[in-house]
Amino acid sequence: MVQVQIPAFNRDAARSRAATAPFAFYEWVLAGRYLRARRKEGVISVIALLSLIGIALGVATLIIVMAVMNGFRQEIVSKILGVQGHIMVQGVSGSLDHWDGLAATIKHIPGVARATPIAEGQVLASAPSGATGALVRGVRASDLEAMPLIMKGLQPGTIQRFENSSSVIIGSRLAERLSLMPGTKITLLAPRGDVTPFGVTPRRKDYTIAGTFSVGMSEYDNTFIFMPLAEAQAYFNLGTSVSGIEVMLNDPDKVKDFTSLIANRLTTPARIADWQQMNETFFSALQVERNVMFLILLLIILVAALNIISGMIMLVKDKAHDIAILRTMGATRGAIMRVFLISGSSIGVVGTSIGLVLGVVFCLNIESIRQGLNWISGWNLFPPEIYFLSHMPAHMEADEVILVVVLALLISILATVYPAWRAARLDPVEALRYE
Repeated sequence: MVQVQIPAFNRDAARSRAATAPFAFYEWVLAGRYLRARRKEGVISVIALLSLIGIALGVATLIIVMAVMNGFRQEIVSKILGVQGHIMVQGVSGSLDHWDGLAATIKHIPGVARATPIAEGQVLASAPSGATGALVRGVRASDLEAMPLIMKGLQPGTIQRFENSSSVIIGSRLAERLSLMPGTKITLLAPRGDVTPFGVTPRRKDYTIAGTFSVGMSEYDNTFIFMPLAEAQAYFNLGTSVSGIEVMLNDPDKVKDFTSLIANRLTTPARIADWQQMNETFFSALQVERNVMFLILLLIILVAALNIISGMIMLVKDKAHDIAILRTMGATRGAIMRVFLISGSSIGVVGTSIGLVLGVVFCLNIESIRQGLNWISGWNLFPPEIYFLSHMPAHMEADEVILVVVLALLISILATVYPAWRAARLDPVEALRYE
């Protein structure tokens, strides 16, 4: 009978194998000790701290700037689409005849929310306190009620007063500029009025302000005046024609599909433009600015990564004696490399985490922070006359935040590869030759 002897479980050997496994506990302990400051390693610790602060500020700044750019674009789009139509159908000669049948035809297209006839023109709006240019838009009261962005700023009873042919609704900032309020008079002067033997004379008429609206975008609040459609047709000598038909869609992003559908339904020549074409230059500039800002602010993280490289190289040089002793005690090159990888990567991970928290908290409270800075400095840090909006918007998108975090972590880890490789390649004999 053959006896088979089973070797006993060697607990010390198991512990030894566990201790030498990749990213073992002692490697984390060594990496932590190398990051802690000592009197003779103060310069290295300061560089590590500056690198951490730089990465945190870079990540936070990137998140904040991208959120503000997204919020700015989202707010602008919502304001534009809340006042102007998604698609504009205009006559070739500047006016559109037989618009009622065309509007009914467009409205019956599936996906079209409404088709609004408008009559508009440029005027000079004046009051005893001054004068300024404005855009008069003639609409029906029922169509105005279908615009929630306008209706939310109107006082009760405004629509009933607006139905009077001698009443208009003006933007809140225009009312402030001309020192007007509901019930007062505003004088409108149009360049093309009555035709006389001496030529075309300007048309001047006084209107009562039925109310004021505020959409939060200075371009509209400063210049728009709503007038009853029939009165606008008479004021601009359009007769029974209109300037065009504004088409509102259920999904503005599908505007290209509806442009071709509407073109196929037209029985008379007309010009069709969608909101993307009408604002193409503006939104293209926003997109370019957003991409450039992302690349510029990414340099902050790259500069912090260079600090990590310089700090880790100095740490490797300072710890050459310790590395040589570890190698003579049996530590592999892979273990030495992992120790310094952990040390450098920890700076990036902690800095990225701090920057993520700072960026998210800042974005969630950005308007309160702006108002606080305005109160402290006494300056308006976000003037609506320049930025079009009355408040600071911020809209964080999860994929962009994840991209910023991943890039920061990747740059931080890559920055530690070369110093860690140099530490692993250190010859213990040369390091201990003069000890």
